[in-house]
Amino acid sequence: MATCTHLDQITVFELPESVPGCEDCLRTGDAWLHLRICLACGHVGCCDDSPNKHATAHAHQSSHALIRSLEPGEDWSWCYVDEVAMIIPDIHGQTRIPPSPMMAGW
Repeated sequence: MATCTHLDQITVFELPESVPGCEDCLRTGDAWLHLRICLACGHVGCCDDSPNKHATAHAHQSSHALIRSLEPGEDWSWCYVDEVAMIIPDIHGQTRIPPSPMMAGW
């Protein structure tokens, strides 16, 4: 069974109370589908189903291996390096997020 070898990189143990959206999409005026938070630095990026895949881009540019979903009802994390999903029980809180701009009109 695969395991994550990057748990020592986690500095975000308490999720933010709320976020305005994908940091990079907000800067460029683009839309996102789902939000992810970097567990090393707290950067909020969009998922790989979003046009710009900012969470993955951040992971590759920064060498920060771990993200967590910020979507309501989701508590999974992903390690880009070890390619393994997991639940990290030491991370607490829920984040209020805005509706996805890509879902407008659904």
